[in-house]
Amino acid sequence: MRIFGKVRHRPSASWRQATDRAFTLIGDGRYEDAGALLTRAADLEPWLSESWFNLALLHKFRHDWEQARTAGLRAVALLDRETGAPDWWNVGIAATALQDWPLARRAWQAYGLKVPGAAAAGGEPTGMELGSAAVRLSPEGEAEVVWGRRLDPARIEVLSIPLPSSGRRWGEVVLHDGVPNGERTTSSGHGFPVFDEIELWAPSPVPTWVVLLEAATEDDRDALERLAADAGFAAEDWSSSVRLLCRACSESRMPSAEGEGEHLDPHDHSEPGHPGPLGHRSPGELWVPERECGIAAPAGLVRGLLDGWVADSPDSREWRDLEEVC
Repeated sequence: MRIFGKVRHRPSASWRQATDRAFTLIGDGRYEDAGALLTRAADLEPWLSESWFNLALLHKFRHDWEQARTAGLRAVALLDRETGAPDWWNVGIAATALQDWPLARRAWQAYGLKVPGAAAAGGEPTGMELGSAAVRLSPEGEAEVVWGRRLDPARIEVLSIPLPSSGRRWGEVVLHDGVPNGERTTSSGHGFPVFDEIELWAPSPVPTWVVLLEAATEDDRDALERLAADAGFAAEDWSSSVRLLCRACSESRMPSAEGEGEHLDPHDHSEPGHPGPLGHRSPGELWVPERECGIAAPAGLVRGLLDGWVADSPDSREWRDLEEVC
């Protein structure tokens, strides 16, 4: 096969050596040195789509989206197959980061995904109905897996209330990588992919609060979550929803609600029996009235929500120590 009059061939030994060394450097976080080697590899074999795919990948790691888009487009121009190439997925991520919606649509369609609306539409590729997924916030730091709604193949709207250590808020939209890094399953066996966050795409103006509740029953706790949802915001019982997992467990296929029944979750590396982020259950499923709860709501509303919750059942509900944490 000839491209621009040049015969396609296997990459040279020099190309392979430069590329292998570059990815070793990427693993060590030495992006500048890796970039020099990958640029040299592209100079050696400019006819290989892999040369430009690798550069696009490096620029994605560096969050240099202009360069990622440029290299990605050179990669797809040299592809032999029409659909399904990961090169197009990288172009889609870069285009989404840059809000280049015509290119994002083209990338998802070239990958083989159905994108509603006209091909020439200039707006966001909405209506793809990709469902729910989990996203790992701050994957290189104190990683936290939260639930969200997929807006398109590269963005998730966070619907959980993240812990303050993540630096993320309820309602934020994060850009995420294309390859899942783990899975969460329900009791019915349905699996949800876990994607790694790349960067914050759209911040949320809604602050995160932590409050200690005295909730006599689970129904009392549930009432606060419903009250917040009815107001258009959120409350989450961190005492029940948070599990501390080692990295290997987090990046594996994990039940999303494991630990139901008489036995403690064997993958939970927190301390059982303590409410809050250091223990999500108590032995024997005994209800502990003291709950640490996260609330996502404006400052002018949060105390009214809590007071209204108590007023509906003052004998079984109480709150204290409200603090804005993110």
